[in-house]
Amino acid sequence: MIETNTSKRNESLLQVLTARHNVTAHNIANADTPNYKKKSVEFQEELRRIVEQGNTDNLNLHRTHPKHFPVSTPGPVVPYRIVENNNTTMNNNGNNVDIDKEMSNLAENQLMYNYMVDRVSGHYKKIKNLLNDLK
Repeated sequence: MIETNTSKRNESLLQVLTARHNVTAHNIANADTPNYKKKSVEFQEELRRIVEQGNTDNLNLHRTHPKHFPVSTPGPVVPYRIVENNNTTMNNNGNNVDIDKEMSNLAENQLMYNYMVDRVSGHYKKIKNLLNDLK
């Protein structure tokens, strides 16, 4: 498969956005759970560092035979972490989930996910058209 650093990064962002969706959905599901603390996904600083450096060289697996194609690792190019916010309390029951904010986060994340899907599929459509033109 023809991959670029940009396509690897875009596919990795889809993984991050999926994780963010799952965390936000979990927060919404536990909005009324006593003493539940909301979680969030942090990746922006790592993404900024990767974009500025443009370095994803350490992501390739080792080939066991010179005629094998190089394969990239299935793990995310953009590292992320799930962080629990223990510093605030929204409700009298010790819960800190703001349902309106979480629903807003969910909608924003869905828009970002749709945008990234278009970017990734556009990359592969370009490759498909290029290969079809070579016939």
